[in-house]
Order: sequence, then structure tokens, then C-alpha cells
Amino acid sequence: MNSTPDTNYPICITGKRACPPEDCGGSWGYAELLSIITSPSHPEYEERMEWVGEGFSPDTFDINEVNQRLQEFK
Repeated sequence: MNSTPDTNYPICITGKRACPPEDCGGSWGYAELLSIITSPSHPEYEERMEWVGEGFSPDTFDINEVNQRLQEFK
């Protein structure tokens, strides 16, 4: 790995999509959650949206937020 002298490591250089919310049931539970929150007519839609929050977007990735969290490991 090449390092840049003025960079604090660890650092994230790229990413894709949001991570699963806590306690969603692993990869299978996350897939089910995504299926439900993209189907407003699903019987569990309202309950799951209340749980994840209206601002949750599985397509969002915030590299600045990730790097701020990584700073805790310096």
C-alpha cells in the first residue's frame, strides 16, 4: 500500500450504498427489508419505515461520514 504523508489512516477511498441498519437480520433480513420498503402496499411497509426512519435511503453512501467514523480508530 502506498501512503500519503499528510493523510491519517485508516481512510475510505470509495464505497457504494448504505450499510444495513443494526439488528435487521443479516443479509437475508436486509434483502427482505429492502423489498418491503420499496413496496408501499406491503402490509409491513409502515412499520418498517418507522423503524428505519423516513430519511433512510439504501442507495446513499456518504464517504465523509465513513471517514469521520474511521477517525475513531486512529
